[in-house]
Amino acid sequence: MSECLFCKICGKKIPAKIAYEDDKVLAFHDISPQAPTHILIIPKKHIASINDLSEQDSEIIGYLHLIAKKLAKELRIDKSGFRLVINNGTDAGQAVSHIHLHVLGGRKLQWPPG
Repeated sequence: MSECLFCKICGKKIPAKIAYEDDKVLAFHDISPQAPTHILIIPKKHIASINDLSEQDSEIIGYLHLIAKKLAKELRIDKSGFRLVINNGTDAGQAVSHIHLHVLGGRKLQWPPG
């Protein structure tokens, strides 16, 4: 996926402020944060959207959530609360066609969100 922005970030072709990285995922700070803490966690494997998931992807989707838990603790938003969001499709606000989990926290978040 040579044209995918997030694949380029994974490939270190575009710089990002990295919060976490391992062989499966990359987490980085959002360039347009919507909360004091706003991290994006992406699988290194390109998956365009929830609609493109296969049964083989179930492990990575769960793993994104475990990394979110780890980062929330490290960033000290685990006790006060944080929100996890995956937007799917343009009407939902998905701006990059690569699954990404938003971790938002550091302030009281409103409901409903949109």
